[in-house]
Amino acid sequence: MKKVVILGSTGSIGTNTLDVIRQHPDKFKVLGLVAGTNIKKLAEQVEEFQPEWVVVREKGTAEALGDRLKDHMFGKIGWGEEDIIRLATLPEADIVLSAIVGTAGLKPTYAALKAGKTVALANKESLVAAGKVMTDCIETYHGRLLPVDSEHSAIHQVLEGKAEEVLRIILTASGGPFRNLSVQDLLHVTVESALKHPNWSMGEKITVDSATLMNKGLEVIEAHWLFSLPPEKITVKVHPQSIVHSLVEYVDGSVLAQLGPPDMRVPIAYALAYPERISTDVRPLNLITSSPLTFEEPDTKRFPCLSLARQALEMGQTCPCVLNAANEVAVASFLKRRISFIGIPRLVEEVLNQHQPTPLNSLDDVLAADQWGRETAEAIVNKL
Repeated sequence: MKKVVILGSTGSIGTNTLDVIRQHPDKFKVLGLVAGTNIKKLAEQVEEFQPEWVVVREKGTAEALGDRLKDHMFGKIGWGEEDIIRLATLPEADIVLSAIVGTAGLKPTYAALKAGKTVALANKESLVAAGKVMTDCIETYHGRLLPVDSEHSAIHQVLEGKAEEVLRIILTASGGPFRNLSVQDLLHVTVESALKHPNWSMGEKITVDSATLMNKGLEVIEAHWLFSLPPEKITVKVHPQSIVHSLVEYVDGSVLAQLGPPDMRVPIAYALAYPERISTDVRPLNLITSSPLTFEEPDTKRFPCLSLARQALEMGQTCPCVLNAANEVAVASFLKRRISFIGIPRLVEEVLNQHQPTPLNSLDDVLAADQWGRETAEAIVNKL
């Protein structure tokens, strides 16, 4: 039985992970849960799964959770960064699912890898902002990353042979809710419409990233580090049906793809049980009713975030970290209605233009670049 620590248990990935575990009580035991401020949902999870540890960000939240659970028997309640890291590195943990949104997930993910853990990675920032640092850590301490993103999970499942046998990998993108809008129409996009993804149910930040195609740009950067492939071997195609999750094209002309319904429980189950496969209650894929399956080239003129991410990857060093930080501020500003939808890529581009790249050799370097990117982006927004 695998003992699982879930970093970010009340979010979309965390709740789907617990649903997979719920279906297989003979295979998985929840060792610990980490969450933010959603006390109601966290308390329900604690009552059902009886973890040995529960950790939240703030002391006040921990106290409120303790009061709510005072009549229930379970393990310890902790709070703050130190306790989150302690939970992520517990010797008895077999797998750590990293799903804390944003750079808050960097330190615990790094700590888990440094402890030699298997990390099921749903925290994009770990590789986007700190790819070199994380991969160096894996090489030194022999931790392991298993991708949870549906696209990277697809690549992981069909990637065979040596790197030199791969012609390219193809990440698929749904195109989001605005793929058919004109530039003029994009000027009038509202927060409400941006949060209506046509295929996936996700958190606000990643849903907006999907609408701008920044999510796909971040996945290009992730794929570079996950699969040790140069940027020119990583391509993106828009696939509105979200059935083909990604493809690998080989030098002999073969193309292998992973297909499935758009349900995150599939890649989560694959990562948790790896190298085995386990059943899920995901509806079977019906190729007849799902057809036709179509593919398009992404329009980087209407959706420049994809090009900005590629630009940051090619520039290297601290640029992807700054790109990610600026995008987080931009999305938050859009959700607060401080900037427009098309203001998101404009803000990210302006921050990148102001940045002077520096080497990225430690987590401190990552955090410093992240802070610079956030502060610069905030300063620009405040002037608008």
